[in-house]
Amino acid sequence: MQAAHISPNRLQVLRQFLADEAPEPQLDRQVRRVAELVGAASCSVMLLGSPGEGDACMSIQAHHGPLPDAALQAAIRRGEGISGRVLAKGSALLVDDIAHSEFAALARHGTALGASLMSAPIRVEGRVAGVINAANGSGTAPFDEAALCLLEVAAAFIGKSLQLSQLRHLLDSRFAQLALLQESGPDADGDRLSYRNPEDVARILARSLFREMTRAGFGSAHIVAAASELIGQLHQDIQQEKSKDKRLGL
Repeated sequence: MQAAHISPNRLQVLRQFLADEAPEPQLDRQVRRVAELVGAASCSVMLLGSPGEGDACMSIQAHHGPLPDAALQAAIRRGEGISGRVLAKGSALLVDDIAHSEFAALARHGTALGASLMSAPIRVEGRVAGVINAANGSGTAPFDEAALCLLEVAAAFIGKSLQLSQLRHLLDSRFAQLALLQESGPDADGDRLSYRNPEDVARILARSLFREMTRAGFGSAHIVAAASELIGQLHQDIQQEKSKDKRLGL
């Protein structure tokens, strides 16, 4: 198979993407960079949530450019739709023209988007944790193998970035480290502080806090007071964010 040709301009954008060290929120910024990198009108990252009674679902965690409301609100399981197929198979997919492909019935593009799309798996420690999707603009050339190659590179980088971001936060919190070690059990080794879905980590920390307060002799009223304090801190943080947005005119 002939190697995909990547232009010097795209390589320069790729270099900037990989060297980006701006402060969080990083995922929104990375998605915007990827759209520029592959020449996409729309780009989105979908990540798996916590498993419930059935299989875990993916939902959009960050996006750039226009997306249909149905896509923004979708919860995708393994094997469902294009993204779900990429999640299940763990291999990237390039579609030149969705209207003339096996995925025609799954098309949910708006008028601002073209007919070409790509999707690549995001892996964290060898496990597929989500996918990154890209769609071209209306009237633009379809994606090529070079664009797909760049999307796969970006997906690999985002996977590493997700893992490193969570590990940094965990290492900053001794309580979080101890909670995850306790939850993993005595037989776990290298995976004890491996990447986990943030929803799982939040539940583990909540259970650990409850256990520790109970062991320390706190009663139900004290635990409720602690939970109320957490909610109060969250409310204060939300209000501060709203005030900041108003000052910035957002």
